[in-house]
Amino acid sequence: MTHLTLEEYREMVDNIIDIKNTTGEMPEYAQISNIKIPRENYCNMIERVNKFILEMGRSPRSIEIEPQKK
Repeated sequence: MTHLTLEEYREMVDNIIDIKNTTGEMPEYAQISNIKIPRENYCNMIERVNKFILEMGRSPRSIEIEPQKK
């Protein structure tokens, strides 16, 4: 699986925020739908989704999981 649905993405972000609020740190990995996503990748996903929302005025239907570009 190389994509998350919008619902899966929102669940992942909610879990990350819960962990951040509990421990004070962002988790090393996010786990969703049996997929382990490293911090660099989920941070990149969040940035891309935020940029998409600002540019398009709506949420994307799916979010690609990809490594952070260097």
